[in-house]
Formats: sequence, structure tokens, C-alpha cells
Amino acid sequence: MIWMIISGLIVGILLGFVMQRTRFCLTGGFRDMYVQKNNKMFYALLIAISVQSIGLFTLVGLGVFKLEAATFPLVGTIIGSFVFGIGIILAGGCATGTWYRAAEGLIGSWIALVLYGVTAAIMKSGPLNPLQENINSYTVVNSNMAETLNIPVWILIVLLVGITAYFVTKTLKKPKIAIPQLKQKHTGIRHILFEKRYHPFAAAVVVGLIALIAWPMSASTGRIGGLGITTPSANIVQFLVTGDMSLINWGVFLVLGIFVGSYIAAKGSREFKWRMPDTKTIRNSVIGGACMGVGASLAGGCSIGNGLVSTAAMSWQGWVALPSMIVGAWFMSYFIFVKPRKAKQTKTQVSTQSI
Repeated sequence: MIWMIISGLIVGILLGFVMQRTRFCLTGGFRDMYVQKNNKMFYALLIAISVQSIGLFTLVGLGVFKLEAATFPLVGTIIGSFVFGIGIILAGGCATGTWYRAAEGLIGSWIALVLYGVTAAIMKSGPLNPLQENINSYTVVNSNMAETLNIPVWILIVLLVGITAYFVTKTLKKPKIAIPQLKQKHTGIRHILFEKRYHPFAAAVVVGLIALIAWPMSASTGRIGGLGITTPSANIVQFLVTGDMSLINWGVFLVLGIFVGSYIAAKGSREFKWRMPDTKTIRNSVIGGACMGVGASLAGGCSIGNGLVSTAAMSWQGWVALPSMIVGAWFMSYFIFVKPRKAKQTKTQVSTQSI
């Protein structure tokens, strides 16, 4: 029990600290792909997946642990990931992003986080569980990509690394745009930890390494699965209601660690501040948090569980969920960002023409 607490908290604190300080946000990345035609954060995600995948299958090859054969519900994964994608745009952050933004003092993120955990618990073990079971009973297929394609898994990894290297190299060769920097106030470790800004690609390497560390850390407690946010979040809600200690596992301490690590980073960089949202943000946080919980539960994972971990494990579930998530994020981004911008541009043009 003590090792489970310590190891879970260590990985969570590292992840929360790094994500908060580097602003490693998949929600913003998915949104920017559509709204700003900027794929940099998506390429950063591919880096994190690649780093984790190479390390993961090296550990499996060394016999540190074994990945069990698994299946996944194709229909539930597509629908759930799409709904989750809608939710993260409304909530202003994915599962991990909501945890670390709550630690920065954003009340809107606290609201989304509560709805996320509650709705995930309702889907997993509450009155909506029969609906989830019914949807997920259709089109259950083998999740092992290498097995279904009948090729060695390392061919898939080499292909992933090659594609990632191509896009990363292409991006780095583009002319750099000078961004105004705040005057440096600190030096040494304090500057490095709490003030220095990092390139998304550098952040991605570190996130990938932390995701890799999570596998043996989690496996040492009997839980083989790496990073995971949705089920632990639901477990916390269920534990607070029932007091059932069996719900407390490595994943619970992981997400609590994310909160602690993010809080430390926010306080150290003086970015922590209680911020009360307006009515519109509260509404979006409620709806977004609920969509996140329902969607991630139905899909069997969030942007971390499916988008970062299952993809690295070369699971069809991850690679089906990721594009579905992105399409959901684009769908809602149209109504939140693109449509209002077009309406404003049209209004401006009409006003100009009438002068």
C-alpha cells in the first residue's frame, strides 16, 4: 500500500508539474489544428507517443511485464471519443488539463472536473451503466494492431517514428517567429523550474518519458496499464460516496499527484490565482465536464488513456479513438470559435460597406 501511494504520487506529481509548466495541452492542440491551422501540438503528441512506445516494447521484450491480449468496442470508442472531443472544447481542457487547471485556481475547471468524475462514475457503475454496456456490446474487435495485421510490432513503431520525424523536422525548419519574452527575474534552478519557457517538442519528450515510467511503476503494484485518468477520477467519486477502499488504487494516487504537482508549479511560477468564471463559462464547464465523463467512459479512455497510452501500445482502440476525439473537438470548435468569428467578420464588412 505504501509503495502504491508513493509511486502513484511520484508519477502524478512529475506529470502535473511538467504539463502545467510547459502548457502541454492537447485540447488547445486539437483546437489549433482546425482554428489556426497549426499542427505543432499534434506533432508534439506524436513525439510523446513515439518515445513511450519505443520504451514500452523494450520493457516488454526484456520481460519486465507482459501486455495482455485485449478487445475493444469499435462503435462505443468512436461515439465516446467524439463526445469527449466536444466536451474538452467546452470545458477548456482535457482530462489531465482539467486537473492541472483546477490546481491553478480556475473555478470553471473545478466545475468541469466534478462533472467529469461524477458522470464517469454514473456511466461505469451507476444508472447509465446498462446503456454503456449495451452500446459497447456491439462490434467488439481485437485491439492488437500487430496481431491483426500479422506483422512485427516494431514495424509499426518504426513507421510511427519515421512519420513523426518527418513532420517534426519539417516544422523545425520553418522560419521562427520572434515572440516577446518577459524579462528574466530569476537564475539557476528557480529560473529553469518556474520561469523558463519550453518548446512543445521538448515538453513532449519529457511527457513521453513520464508516461513510460508509469508502466513499470503501475505494474509493480499489480496494475498494468500506464497512465489513466478517467477510471481513477470516477473511483474517487465512488469512494467518497461509499467508502469502499477497494476503489483506491495506483491510478487514484496518480491523479491526486497530478493535482499536487500542478499546484506546486503554479505557485512557484506565480500563476496560481482563484478565478471566478462568468455565467457562460459555468454553463460550458458543466456541459463540457459531463460530455467528458460520458464520452471517456464509453470510449474506455480519454486523451491520455486512449490518445497517449493506447496509441503507444499499438492498440487499435487508441488509434481509432484519437481521430474521433479530434473530429469532436473540431466540431465544437466551429461553434465556439469559427462561427462567431465569421459572423463578426460579416458584420464588419456590412458596416464598412454601409459607410
